[in-house]
Amino acid sequence: MDVTLGVWALTVAVLCALVAVDFLVGRTPHEVSLKEAGIWSAVWIALAVAFGTGLLVVSGGGPAGEFFAGYVTEKALSVDNLFVFVLIMAKFSVPAQYQQRVLMVGVLVALVLRTVFIAAGAAIISTFSWVFYLFGAFLIWTAWKLVQDARKGHGEEEEYEENKLLKAVERRFGVADRYHGTKLWVEQNGRRVMTPMLVVMLAIGSTDVLFALDSIPAIYGLTEEPYIVFTANAFALMGLRQLYFLIGGLLKRLVHLSYGLAVILGFIGVKLVLHALHESGVHVPEIGIPFSLGFIVLVLAVTTFTSLRASKRQERGAS
Repeated sequence: MDVTLGVWALTVAVLCALVAVDFLVGRTPHEVSLKEAGIWSAVWIALAVAFGTGLLVVSGGGPAGEFFAGYVTEKALSVDNLFVFVLIMAKFSVPAQYQQRVLMVGVLVALVLRTVFIAAGAAIISTFSWVFYLFGAFLIWTAWKLVQDARKGHGEEEEYEENKLLKAVERRFGVADRYHGTKLWVEQNGRRVMTPMLVVMLAIGSTDVLFALDSIPAIYGLTEEPYIVFTANAFALMGLRQLYFLIGGLLKRLVHLSYGLAVILGFIGVKLVLHALHESGVHVPEIGIPFSLGFIVLVLAVTTFTSLRASKRQERGAS
């Protein structure tokens, strides 16, 4: 797929315009309703489908299939990330009317970080083809870790633990004792200190680095085209804020999500290893994009169904 510099520039410009519109719509702090979250979630999904359809018309079924497979995978991984966002919001007692602003900044930070990871991944892949072995092994290990964490369970007592970097920043600059609207810095006792709002934004931004560590190798297992990797990540992330408010109450019901994501990451890891072997001259079967897309969608559908069914059984047992 030959993507010119002009196409890149136009794509980035359009995405920046969409982000600006999203920011303007939510610029006034308010508690997001389910209706608002539902409408904007539908808008972002429709935009992603429209983009994928455009790829189908312009570049054919191959790039379009890669985009949709990458988009669905990144969207599924972003749902798992919402669990951490919920813990962070609870840890810092973020008022409901300010949560959308925190998430907006978090999404922007994630876009910047993932753009850096995508560029680095493209450079490494173009130079060292054996990196697919590392990506594949890492995804398989991540899948195993997800299963181990899921078997331990995610109890309601689970809390977000601040990382060492965040704690060091808090000690260095100090933190105000309360929220001051959407302000990030305030004067307190004659000293300029951070507000809890800035601390929350830094917490979400720092966790985005960890999220990118599995999502970028995963999507490179579905496509080697940086343009598709970037756009799939962008569309998946830009609807994340609305998705948080839309399904926030349903997250606890997705009890099997970690298992489903483990299966998907393990599958992509195996796909990467097979691809690496094929590139090394070993005659092994490769997994095509149509099969990959169908497998990912099927796993997510089964995971959602079994999760909701198990949640209902738990509720009946508790009552």
